[in-house]
Amino acid sequence: MSSPIQIPGTIRTVAASVSPTTTNIHDRFASLHRRQESLNVRQPRVLHPVENEGLRLLILENISMEAVNAFKAQGLHVDHYTKAMSEDELLQKIGSYHGIGIRSKTKITEKVLKAATKLLVIGCFCIGTNQVDLKAAASAGIPVFNSPFSNSRSVAELVMSELVVLSRQLFERSYELRQGLWNKQSKGCWEVRGKTLGIVGYGHIGSQLSVLAEAFGIRVIFFDVINLMPLGSARQVESLDALLSEADFVTLHVPELPETINMISRDQLTLMKKGAYLINNARGKVVDIPALIESLKSGHLAGAALDVFPSEPGSNGSPFDDQVNSWASTLRSLHNVILTPHIGGSTEEAQRMIGQEVSQAVLRYIGLGSTIGAVNFPEVDLRAITAEEGDHVRVCYVHKNQPGVLKLVNETFAPYNVEKQYSDSKGEVAYLMADIANVSPMDITSLQESIRRTDANILTRFLA
Repeated sequence: MSSPIQIPGTIRTVAASVSPTTTNIHDRFASLHRRQESLNVRQPRVLHPVENEGLRLLILENISMEAVNAFKAQGLHVDHYTKAMSEDELLQKIGSYHGIGIRSKTKITEKVLKAATKLLVIGCFCIGTNQVDLKAAASAGIPVFNSPFSNSRSVAELVMSELVVLSRQLFERSYELRQGLWNKQSKGCWEVRGKTLGIVGYGHIGSQLSVLAEAFGIRVIFFDVINLMPLGSARQVESLDALLSEADFVTLHVPELPETINMISRDQLTLMKKGAYLINNARGKVVDIPALIESLKSGHLAGAALDVFPSEPGSNGSPFDDQVNSWASTLRSLHNVILTPHIGGSTEEAQRMIGQEVSQAVLRYIGLGSTIGAVNFPEVDLRAITAEEGDHVRVCYVHKNQPGVLKLVNETFAPYNVEKQYSDSKGEVAYLMADIANVSPMDITSLQESIRRTDANILTRFLA
């Protein structure tokens, strides 16, 4: 069920058990920059927007301070809030910001995007991007960046802990002892060794988990909508139904898409083995929770672990009750059910890596125009303008993907020397980057006006 993003120039890591410190695409950009400096080659020039000086960023949901400090170090004005914002709050504030950083709770809707008249970029400091209207953002010329694998190890380790806690009834025994009740028993408690784990979605997290589980002596099967090479002794099965009927533990690692909403409901739960366990650290709407409650109450399932929910409180300290989800109090009353507040990626290591990765991507777009790693946008990049190229200007032109656009733009560039140029498209949106030589300050104004007058123009930026 995973939908891995193909990023040019990256190599898929085979050793999935490697922790999130594994080199990623953003590390490679930094490594290349350091290598250029060490060789004393032509130094890249720092580019600045011709317009929009004093760029302002809105950072929400307690994002890593490393990311906040990275933005401030580049001279950006940052307003940092620990909580999520509602749509109404965003509508009041978003109009004065050029960039926004969020995690999973803040929703960037089409309505918010229409009010974000200055917005250039969105950074999702998490794996998922379903909290953003990606199509509307692309149509407005706004790329969205995320961190598709930096917290993979953290989530995989959480699943491993849940396997043991569920199979040993540790949650119940610990609660009883805290209440003053000594209840030592082995009935219904199992080793995980020799059991079968079914992984639904064999992407970054699923493959990491696969290797960790085998180290515990667990047999691994997985289902994914595409054929993938298994790691270790894992085996891909042909259907979700086949996985559900064979696995002792089922863990979900899929994005929230129309086809994955309620993918585990009454019919699927019935197919699971009696005494099996369900774990969901993916997205809250993937599981039909009233149906899960029914299966747990009947004794068909022996237990479950849920880290995500269809509706979640917006900040720490808020109640998780029937006002948030109508079945919350019933779910909370069930035995051998682990409930956690969306902490799958909440480790120091993961948040540090996510902060570094997304902040670097956002800064590369703001300062260089690069869209490598954008989830909703054509991926375009050019080598840096060097310090010696003092009269060069970088044009970043987001436009509708329609015939004749490049001809018009290149006619506008005709009086100048185009040093390098690259264009790509994704769906209805296209993106052109071009470095032009011998451009005077007066020329920049006329060039901007000419390009923005084109019918296809969505957003045009000049960096100099």
